[in-house]
Amino acid sequence: MYVVTVDFAIEPAQWDAFLPLMLENARASRKREPGCRQFDVCADDAKPATVFLYEVYDDRAAFDAHLAAPHFLAFAAATREMVTRRTISTWSRIAP
Repeated sequence: MYVVTVDFAIEPAQWDAFLPLMLENARASRKREPGCRQFDVCADDAKPATVFLYEVYDDRAAFDAHLAAPHFLAFAAATREMVTRRTISTWSRIAP
């Protein structure tokens, strides 16, 4: 399995606009992408306007397919000005 984590900082004034777009992207990824096994959207009350994603794909090719998916491209375009920081890390899952 190929694991992707993303840590987003969102412009605080854009939070209410960003969150529904993020949740729809996660839902579409799970529903429309056969290689997407998990897509968790997480928030920390102690860190306002931040989002942490935990995504699990079958392999790197499935993640690349995610990046090319129309729903992801629409999400990325719609949120480009809302995100002030994005840190992406990739991992190989060793055990379930």
